[in-house]
Amino acid sequence: MDDALTPAGAPAGTSAADPSDGPVIAAYLAVAGEAFDGIEAVLAALDDDSVNRSPLPGTVNTVFALMTHVHGMACYWGGSLIAGERNPRDRASEFRSRGTVAEARGLLADLRARLPGWVEVARTEGVRDPHAAGTSRSDAADVTAAWALQHVLHEIAQHLGHMEICRDLVVAD
Repeated sequence: MDDALTPAGAPAGTSAADPSDGPVIAAYLAVAGEAFDGIEAVLAALDDDSVNRSPLPGTVNTVFALMTHVHGMACYWGGSLIAGERNPRDRASEFRSRGTVAEARGLLADLRARLPGWVEVARTEGVRDPHAAGTSRSDAADVTAAWALQHVLHEIAQHLGHMEICRDLVVAD
């Protein structure tokens, strides 16, 4: 995989600092911020009951479960894989989790605070721990820092859409 954050020909994990990365990094964080704002808007429309209500129980996740999953996913790819943190994760339980709107906002705030640091590690070092535990993907050890960051953004945006649909359906009940 080609890694825009790793110099051409350099092994993964080597320094990748490049002054031209600035606009790309700023754009990445701005788009992530827009997605986080969208999640906040979803949470603002819910209460502690509706954040835990599925529009189709047994088949569709709740907004709280999706927020927990987004947090777990990002902490794995950004925190554990890229930054080398040890973020324990039980992916299956993310989808069964229940909590309050305040707790969901806390998970969101944690991601807003931590994502820029993970991006900086990706930019300057690449992937610190390609063998980090916490994903169901068999190819995780082979991904680049750029791929992992794009995957985080893809998953955040995808699950924001899920959250918006869930909100629309549970609030309409």
